Amino acid sequence: MSEVKTYRITGRINKPNFENRFRKEIRAIKPEDALEELYKVFGSKHRVKRFQIKIENIEEIPGEEIDEQR
Repeated sequence: MSEVKTYRITGRINKPNFENRFRKEIRAIKPEDALEELYKVFGSKHRVKRFQIKIENIEEIPGEEIDEQR
């Protein structure tokens, strides 16, 4: 059975009149699944297209480092 891990994804959103840095923690089995979830969430909540999101880093983080700010 696969273990669910927490990944911290950092990057930038580049829209025509808006640029912002982000850090998001997502629970997933693989880093690819976490990245797909990030695209889904940002697309639905912030109306950001995939090509407007630039990923800088994806890292697995231990449970005690998780930010509880939601």
